[in-house]
Amino acid sequence: MKKYLIPTLVFLFITISVFAQQDYKKPTLENKDSWSLILIPDIQNYVKWNRNTPILDLMMAWIEDNIDSLNIKMVMCAGDLVETDEKIANDNNGDRTTQQQWETASKVFSRLDGKVAYIAATGNHDYSIDRMGNRSTRYNDFFTIERNHLNKKYLVQHGKNEQGRPSLDNAAYEIKNLNGKDYLFLTLEYGPRDSMLTWAKKIVDLKQYQNHRVVLLTHNYLNTKDKRTTSEIKWRFLEPYIINNATVKAPAIPLPNANNGEQIWQKLVEPASNIELVLCGHISGEGYRKDKNKAGKTVHQMLFDAQSMGGGHREGNGGDGWLRILEFMPDGKTVKVKTFSPLFAASPSTRHLAWKKDERNEYVFKFD
Repeated sequence: MKKYLIPTLVFLFITISVFAQQDYKKPTLENKDSWSLILIPDIQNYVKWNRNTPILDLMMAWIEDNIDSLNIKMVMCAGDLVETDEKIANDNNGDRTTQQQWETASKVFSRLDGKVAYIAATGNHDYSIDRMGNRSTRYNDFFTIERNHLNKKYLVQHGKNEQGRPSLDNAAYEIKNLNGKDYLFLTLEYGPRDSMLTWAKKIVDLKQYQNHRVVLLTHNYLNTKDKRTTSEIKWRFLEPYIINNATVKAPAIPLPNANNGEQIWQKLVEPASNIELVLCGHISGEGYRKDKNKAGKTVHQMLFDAQSMGGGHREGNGGDGWLRILEFMPDGKTVKVKTFSPLFAASPSTRHLAWKKDERNEYVFKFD
């Protein structure tokens, strides 16, 4: 009987491999008249390790290659563009300095310059703070409005950072007539200050945007239990000491006038009549909920953060290449959400892993 064993095993292996490859379908629009939004989760674990950056570059190359086939009109990144905004010494949490991390984040996004509009939100890791909780960031040194003429074309509003300078941490971009609907893409800094929520509220209430559909992007909003975050917004003052190859972190310090997810909902999203979709990252995993705002309109709220997938923060690859494809159907109401990895899709031997098919990662929602 043994002489039949090896041929049988070979046959089974070939059969399974062929089936897995045949089961793979490359991303396509389900309707040729749809348009797409690509959501990139937190990228800090790709940029802090030299070994992981090629995966992020592959993700950006895939987006670049599919701008036309998926009719991509906007790319949004949920924040944490770097691991730390104040690192020059080596430790066990990455082999790149802050300068190198920001340069890497900027370089990978440069693939999209002049080809598609994109918004990179700021996360908590993108800020340095002093002992009073006042924040600063090098974000504006690397993400300028001049670098991408499409961003410049669509930018219609911008706020100011904590130093009082014009900034893209808080900004709004307008794209008109996407299947007959005008959109306003609004981004808010991590733990937005009261002043920025007031600014955003005035923006969405302007008469010129009353019939727009507003998509809000902010880093910290929803958790994996489908609840809006309620914890006090804090960040760590980084001590300049490294002990046993680990940077000492002081106790977290509250950020003055900062708002969590529930406060963003109460102060901005719920009172607005036109914010219909909120996107966020920050907390590893997936989340989704919908609620009615005060105007009786449904607001869809989505968390997507893959930074702990692929092995975690120190030993992992940065997130297995996962990103989200949101297909906005031509009926102007239906959105199909899919979760895809260009990393797994790159090889015939792993393509059967390239889609997350569970109900947390592939679903449909509808605007009113």
